[in-house]
Amino acid sequence: MATKEKGNRVQVILECTEHKHSGKPGTSRYVTTKNRKNTPDRLELKKYNPILNKYTIHKEIK
Repeated sequence: MATKEKGNRVQVILECTEHKHSGKPGTSRYVTTKNRKNTPDRLELKKYNPILNKYTIHKEIK
């Protein structure tokens, strides 16, 4: 797992939500950091999916 702790800043993995339903092989994932104190909820960002060739919502996975 890619959760390395250093204070309140923690590494998280973002995975595309639309890619699972498209039926295409592969996955679109990004690794980023977030401050656990400021954003205790799961992170949702709009990122580029190179397989679908468009911007999609990527949600934090555990």
